[in-house]
Formats: sequence, structure tokens, C-alpha cells
Amino acid sequence: MARPVKEKFDVTRLRFVLLGLLVGLMSGTVVSAFRYCIEVGLRYSRLVYGHLRIAPFVWWQWALLIGVNLGLALIVAWLLKKEPYISGSGIPQVEGQLAGELEMHWWSILWRKFVGGVLALGPGLFLGREGPSIQLGASVGQGLAAGFKLSGTDRRLLIASGSAAGLAAAFNAPIAGTLFVLEEVYHNFSPLVWLTALAGAIGSDFVSLNVFGLVPVLHLSYSRSLPVSSYWHLILLGILLGLFGYLYQRILLVMPRWYRNLTHLPRPLQGIVPFLLVMLVGYFAPNLLGGGNGLIVGFGQYVPSLLVLIAIFVVRFVFSMISYVSGLPGGIFLPILSLGAVIGAIYGVFMNQLGLLPHVYIMNLIIFSMAGYFAGIGKAPFTAILLVTEMVGNLTHLMPLAVLSLTAYLVVDLLGGAPIYEALLEQMTMPKTVQQLHRPDRLEIPVFFGSPLNGKMVRDMPWPKEALLIGIRRGEQEVIPHGDSLIREGDTLVLLTDATQRARVKRRIDALSAALGKTHQNS
Repeated sequence: MARPVKEKFDVTRLRFVLLGLLVGLMSGTVVSAFRYCIEVGLRYSRLVYGHLRIAPFVWWQWALLIGVNLGLALIVAWLLKKEPYISGSGIPQVEGQLAGELEMHWWSILWRKFVGGVLALGPGLFLGREGPSIQLGASVGQGLAAGFKLSGTDRRLLIASGSAAGLAAAFNAPIAGTLFVLEEVYHNFSPLVWLTALAGAIGSDFVSLNVFGLVPVLHLSYSRSLPVSSYWHLILLGILLGLFGYLYQRILLVMPRWYRNLTHLPRPLQGIVPFLLVMLVGYFAPNLLGGGNGLIVGFGQYVPSLLVLIAIFVVRFVFSMISYVSGLPGGIFLPILSLGAVIGAIYGVFMNQLGLLPHVYIMNLIIFSMAGYFAGIGKAPFTAILLVTEMVGNLTHLMPLAVLSLTAYLVVDLLGGAPIYEALLEQMTMPKTVQQLHRPDRLEIPVFFGSPLNGKMVRDMPWPKEALLIGIRRGEQEVIPHGDSLIREGDTLVLLTDATQRARVKRRIDALSAALGKTHQNS
């Protein structure tokens, strides 16, 4: 009697979990140092402006402050000139890298983004640390992939793991960091992707918690849950957040052209403008400096009057735009959350003055609005819900968070708004490098529920000539495709293509899917 064949143990997942943990530990160390330097710089900036505000006017102190800010702006300009891809948040660059649309040198990005980000965020500009943290983590992942001589999908897995680790360390939010990579950056929910990303996020968060402690980044609490009878406030507030979210998108995407025409400065030197203007904010309102986490936490002690809240919103909206579109290394993630919190406070105070909302529920709306505003602008509602839940440290508000986030998302979607990071990526010019030319690469296309590709036979699909379907991943199985193979919901199509054609093939498949969907509707 023949012995049964013993199955060979597959170590692929274990291998990438261990690699993800390594990426996470290293990314957590880098991002924690980055976060610490920013907090120290911001603390000293507030002390300087506080001294200038109460002390008698001394001209040389102001001259020194202006000189220091100009010097910092020139140093960052030099860094931007040497490495243009460190500008902005870095999330669009990571998306482009994972999509195969651009290639970056990891060490050049890593140290310049670190230094440039600290110099830009430390003085209190209205920028967030989360975007740079994601790009720093992605650079660490890319560097480790180069050290292990990994390429193609394996390399992208480590970059995605580093991205998740960066966000996890920036906000102490490992689950949201993982989901953000899956939902917004990588657009792929395959088991190997989320396992590697989650391992990276856990490793990174472990380091961050040891440095900054267990207290959530935005530790806010409310005494009473919003009653279901008051959920109509969530619908109205969600519509308001969606409208302001769409406005934010439109202005952010057209501002670079306005900025260039108004300043007439070379791109690397445009950061001089926010470096000088931030001194006005620092002198008159030092508590408003930075990405906005201090402002959000401050709402836990005191919610200002309606007019003060409106003034805060205008100042933060305008200066966050001026800071970001100048090209300085800094993100919009945290500024978006802070703007959402202010909108929630404005709505809550206004409704309270009308007698339509008890004062005790204003804090509820402040917390919910952070998720709603980001869900509308980023078009990533799951990330928004989990991020606010982890950052606030409370699991009792998932239902109102979901209602508000979904409403804001739908409003932006109906107005034609696109995910902000994808839209920013489209604005970038990304020349191909020599290393990208004529290099085979794998492209994975998930078939989601309701996809027009569901039920189609492989032979009936007009596949792009630049690609070859080499596999169909179906759960735990890898199906070798042939003409009669049926594509099902939940499958992941694996195509082989050239690295330079990766993004083009992805767009062709998306267009093909859209065309099939229209044909199905018409029939």
C-alpha cells in the first residue's frame, strides 16, 4: 500500500511576515526619531513666539527670527532641488512607485525627506507628519528589498509594508496603517499583501509605543453617546463635510498654478512664502502652529465660541493650502483631520445655539467629523473610521462614524471628486529611469464583487497586447488559466508585463471593465 504524499510546508507567508516585521522595526525607529524631532522643534517654536509676544519689541530678535526662517527655507530648497520627489506628502510618490509609474533612489529619499520634513514641520508650518512618515517607511522597505536583492512583487510587498509601518508609527495606529495601504496606496487586498503590511505596522507600532507611550495620539472622550434620534445631525453634517471636502480638493489641485503665477519663484524656492507667513500665525496664535493635533486635543478642555471657530477654520484652511502647495516636505493628512474637527465644532456650537443639540454632544461631532472629512477628501472611508478609532482610543462610536463617513463620501463622489492622492499623482511628471526599461514585472488585478469581469471566460477578454495572463489566484489556490477558465468574483488576476507598461496595462484593464459594465447595463 502506497504511503500518502506528505504536503510540503509553504514558508512563503512566514518569510514575508518576518520580513515585514523587520521592515516595521526599522521604519518605526526612523519615524519615531522623525516624530520626536518635529515635536521638539514645534515646542521650541511656540516658546520663541510666546517670548516675542510678551517681551518688549527688540528689532534684532525679529531680524534673527526672519533670518533663521529664511535660512531653513533655503536649506529645504536645496534639498528639493537635489531630490524633487521629497516634495509634498510623499504618498502620491509611493502610489506611483507601487504602480510602476516612477522609480526613486531609496537612500536619497530617506535622508533628505527626514531632514527636509523636520526643518519644515518643526517651525510650525501647517503640514502633517503622516505623509512623510509613509514615504520614509516605504524608503526603508525599498532599501531592505535592495539589500535582500528582491525585485518585482516581492520588492513592492516590502515597500507597502514600510508604508503601513510609517503611518502606524506616526499615529500609533497599526490597523489603520495597514488598511490605508490596502485601500488607498496599493489597491490590493491579497493575503500576502495584508499579512506583510500588518506585520510591518505591528513592528513599527511596537517601537513607537515604547518611545511615546500608550496614550492615543488624539485622546478625546465624551460622556454620553449620541442617541439614535439625533442621527439626522450626522446626515446634515456629512453633507456639509462632503461639500467642504470637495471644495478642498478643487482648491488644492488648482493652487499650484496660482502659486506659480503669484510668486514667480522657482519651484524649490516657493517654500520661502509659508516660512515667512507662518511668523504672523506664530505671533498672534502660537497654539495654531503645526499639523493640528494640539488644536484637536485642546477641544477636550475647551471649545471656543462660534466666531472664534470660524476664524480658526479660515486661518487653518488658507495656511494649510499655502504650506502644502509650496512643495515643502509635509502632508495633508493631519491638517485634514484638524479641519474636520473644526467643522464639527462649528456645526455643534451652531446647533447648540439654535437649541437643536445639547452641549454634551458637541465633542461627539468633533470626533466624528475628523473621519467624515478625511473619508470625503481621501475617498478612503474604512481607513478614516479605523484611524480615528485608534487615534482617539474609543470603540463605542463606530456606528455614527460609519454613517457620517459614508454620507461625506457619497457627497464628494456625486460631485465628481476623485481620491485626492490619486489626483495629486496625476499632476506629477514622472520620467522613466533606465533601470525601468525592458524589465518584466507582475501586475495583480483584483476582481471585486459586482465587477463586469465576473463570469467572463479568459478567451472572451480582449487582453492588452502588452500583457499576458499567467495566473488566477483564487483563495488559497493558484489556477493556471486557459481559454475556458471562468473569472469569478474574489479572484486576483496575475498578468506579466513590462515594468514601463505596468500603469498603462492597469488603465487598459480598468477601461475594459468599465466598457463591459456599460454594455451589460445597456443590454
